[in-house]
Amino acid sequence: MGPSGVHEVVLYAPDLLEAAAFYADVVGLRVVVDPGDVYAALRVGDSGTVLLLFDAARSAVSGRMVPSHGTTGEGHVAFTVDEAALVAVLARCEAAGVQVERELDWPRGGRSVYVRDPARNSVEFVVGPIWPD
Repeated sequence: MGPSGVHEVVLYAPDLLEAAAFYADVVGLRVVVDPGDVYAALRVGDSGTVLLLFDAARSAVSGRMVPSHGTTGEGHVAFTVDEAALVAVLARCEAAGVQVERELDWPRGGRSVYVRDPARNSVEFVVGPIWPD
C-alpha cells in the first residue's frame, strides 16, 4: 500500500499577502490560515488538499516547530478543473491582468492552461486526462 493522495502542496513566495490574494481572488481557493510572517494556507476545493505558501527565507530557519525547508526559483502546481471552472478562472485572470502563458492539448484528450502567480510560479489548470492510468 502507498499514499492515497496529496495532503499538502507547497509553493514559495516572498510576498505572502500578494500570493495569497492571487490564489484566493484569481484561482478561487479558500484561505484557511491568513498570511503571516512565515506562511499562509488555502483549501483546494473539497479535496482535502491544502496549498501552503511559504516565505522561503523564513521557513528555512532551523528550530521551528516543523523541519526547515525552502527553495529558490520558480515552482509549479497543477489544479484539476472542469471546463466551467476553467472558464471562470480564465475570466478572473483576464480581469486581474494575468496573462495565459501557454495552452496545450495532450494526446490523452486533456487540456492544460498555464499562468504565472505573482512570485513567478507556474500555475497549471488541467481539464481531462493527461497522465496514463
